[in-house]
Amino acid sequence: MKINLRFICFYFAFRVACTIFACCNEQSKQKIPYMLTIKQITENKEGVIKGLEKKLFKDARKNIDAVLAQNDCRREAQGRLDATLQLINAKSKEIGTLMRDGKRDEAEAAKAFVSARKEEAKAIEAEMDNAAAAMKALLLNIPNVPYDEVPEGKDANDNEVVKTGGQNTVLPENPLPHWELARKYDLIDFDLGVKITGAGFPVYKGKGARLQRALISFFLDEAAKAGYTEIQPPTVVNAASGYGTGQLPDKEGQMYHCEVDDLYLIPTAEVPVTNIYRDEILREDDLPVKNCAYTECFRREAGSYGKDVRGLNRLHEFSKVELVRIDTPEHSRQSHKEMLDHVEGLLQKLELPYRILRLCGGDISFTAALCFDFEVYSEAQKRWLEVSSVSNFESFQANRLKLRYRDADKKTQLAHTLNGSALALPRIVAALLENNQTPQGIRIPKALVPYTGFDMID
Repeated sequence: MKINLRFICFYFAFRVACTIFACCNEQSKQKIPYMLTIKQITENKEGVIKGLEKKLFKDARKNIDAVLAQNDCRREAQGRLDATLQLINAKSKEIGTLMRDGKRDEAEAAKAFVSARKEEAKAIEAEMDNAAAAMKALLLNIPNVPYDEVPEGKDANDNEVVKTGGQNTVLPENPLPHWELARKYDLIDFDLGVKITGAGFPVYKGKGARLQRALISFFLDEAAKAGYTEIQPPTVVNAASGYGTGQLPDKEGQMYHCEVDDLYLIPTAEVPVTNIYRDEILREDDLPVKNCAYTECFRREAGSYGKDVRGLNRLHEFSKVELVRIDTPEHSRQSHKEMLDHVEGLLQKLELPYRILRLCGGDISFTAALCFDFEVYSEAQKRWLEVSSVSNFESFQANRLKLRYRDADKKTQLAHTLNGSALALPRIVAALLENNQTPQGIRIPKALVPYTGFDMID
């Protein structure tokens, strides 16, 4: 009989322990960080709302109040769950003693009490899970808060020019746009791309293809000189990767979706390269992480039309070299500056006229806290062409990715992520062709000649 009683006590204690473990495990899931952290919002609610309003985020106060209300529900349920679990644990310990003392009726009553409290715990867990899910759904659609230095503004017309550089070359009278130059020198066939795939998928030929390959190699080599490790990632990603870097749900309509496999063609190498570190804890000594990657990029560019889509100005598939950095909060500003200097150096070596803009609140991306665009000037089109965006996301992406580092005190902290194009090729090629046309042909910048193998397209 003693053996049976011990077995019963052991079995019941084991079941209770399993229940408590399961409940605690579910609780730990609710501690998964979201986008903007609850700490950010609760400690600086008005500042967060003001920043979101600068980004022209609709109903900022209403959304933040809704997040805090769900968080209050979650915390209140968490408190009740903790109290119930403690009660279950305490009562469970009594059962063994009651059984040993032969107090069967009291033991059975205690078992019934524990059983009822377990059902209560399940109901409370459901409340907590529902509040957490509602809070996460709200946070997924709330953008990052911009820095104070981000200027107010509605759109690209309100961006702030912070620097100009390079020199305009002397061009022939009535210079040709790049799509006419591409046809004249048989470099790019836009019509063939339409035949094979559709508009926005050009075919590069001969020296045009060689120029593309030269630029990719040049950009990667320059990145390597600056200490970046080259990565060759997949060009399709799962939904978790898209949510991790913030393309989902914000840019869902712009991404090509393979519905059968539920995979997305990448709009930028930022997505797969940053997601390498999803759910990782890095060592502070390993920071900054500096990666670069060349990939094809795919964007639906829905709603684009008019003269801005002529030639290479706006494509559905294009080549790009991307820089991705992960750093500590204390050093991310310096990392951002180093990335800006790197991109500016590339444009200087390509001998292109350029300008740098600080994006305003209405034009900055969903995920960025601070972003600078680089544009090159097209004399033939009489317009500026964007060729790079260099952004600091602070902890926004890291929070979605659960990307952390362990500091000198062995505490885990959210890292900061940054990325920038270095560079996107289509408009660089357009500017190179247009700004270097001469009566003899198209001149190749000196920095590119070792990569192209020729100094003139004629």
